[in-house]
Amino acid sequence: MRTDPSPAASATEATRAVPSRARGALPAREHLPAAWREVPVLDVVIPVHNEEKDLGPCVRRLRDHLVRTFPYPFRVTVADNASTDRTPAIAAALADSLAEVRHVRLEQKGRGRALRAVWAASDAPVLAYMDVDLSTDLNALLPLVAPLISGHSDLAIGSRLARSSRVVRGPKREFISRAYNLILRGSLHARFSDAQCGFKAIRGDVARVLLPLVEDTGWFFDTEMLVLAERAGLRIHEVPVDWVDDPDSTVHLVRTAADDLKGVWRVGRALAVGALPLDRLARPFGDDPRDRELTGVPRGLARQLVGFCVVGALSTLCYLLLYSGFRTFTGSQAANALALLVSAVGNTAANRRLTFGVRGRDRAVRHQAQGLVVFAIGLALTSGSLAALGAASGDPAHATELAVLIAANLAATVLRFLLLRAWVFPDQRPQEPPYDHEAATAAPTPAGVPAETRNAR
Repeated sequence: MRTDPSPAASATEATRAVPSRARGALPAREHLPAAWREVPVLDVVIPVHNEEKDLGPCVRRLRDHLVRTFPYPFRVTVADNASTDRTPAIAAALADSLAEVRHVRLEQKGRGRALRAVWAASDAPVLAYMDVDLSTDLNALLPLVAPLISGHSDLAIGSRLARSSRVVRGPKREFISRAYNLILRGSLHARFSDAQCGFKAIRGDVARVLLPLVEDTGWFFDTEMLVLAERAGLRIHEVPVDWVDDPDSTVHLVRTAADDLKGVWRVGRALAVGALPLDRLARPFGDDPRDRELTGVPRGLARQLVGFCVVGALSTLCYLLLYSGFRTFTGSQAANALALLVSAVGNTAANRRLTFGVRGRDRAVRHQAQGLVVFAIGLALTSGSLAALGAASGDPAHATELAVLIAANLAATVLRFLLLRAWVFPDQRPQEPPYDHEAATAAPTPAGVPAETRNAR
């Protein structure tokens, strides 16, 4: 590695002084100090398999570009996964001749396996990877990692499908890429634009929590990582890129597409049943220290109110439609009870997931039972209103019934929110101890990386 002067003590302490009031499984994002020199700030991984032709020119070009343009210390890691040609020898020679380069050898194939092993063992606070063909113009590398260094974002991806991107590739690959991203949007509700571009970065603290949740070890690895990160509410930054297709690519399109579709099905099923503990990836609400210093304000109240209002509006619309449908073949009291029961189950489930951020199946039955008690209170209010209307006017018009029901539901809304917040979904998480930067950034050595791995000098 390049040698730099030691950082000031204040800069080192700045990375450790995260207030103990910060909640969530992940600490609040912070800007890396400008004087950071303890370890490489950026570790760029190049996963390779039988790439003896392109590896040398690629690594030298990338290293030279970073020397010229990147203002922090960096490392380039060649992750050789089970190559059988001269790739290991070339990677070793590069590590010997270039101080910023190291070589890791894995005995099993799989891009995802290589990235998981190297990222898990890296001590750099920002981790990235790119394909060995360097199809993506390297001028996008600094914009890719800058939001992660600044603390603005958790992950960053290059996008070939952004409006300002410039892409040169054949129609077959263009069709496959766009079709795949449409599948992700339709099946997994993904909002990021390009899942397959081999140009991505992630913060090291996020990687240590997120990677254990990612099962795939092949080409679907980064798609799964992005989907889980997005579902957990992490911030994904997208960078338009200039990209030129490599005509000599060895990727098997049909097999890769089939594996990706299997991965989409597996991840979609896991998300549908709540089998993934995405709450481990929660960030504190309000990363700005000024937000964390507020006293006497219930945590996340404004966000919960917005979520509750959105869910409540949709539930009320659903309730009114159900009431109108049931009213065609039964009395007003029975129609009201049935409509409230159906909408209450959906309302509890939606508030559980969207408003109060409870994921997984733990205590789901209990929450529904408590929600039914809240439903009973709403039923008593609305049924009492209908009874009073009937006693006052005898045979009221349907429009009058709806108006009274809307007023009764509005009256019950405040009480319903307070009960959900204080009784059904109370914040029971204990106060977290102060964040230990050194413990969080400790780099374990995974089983996939052998002891003889060459470390950067």
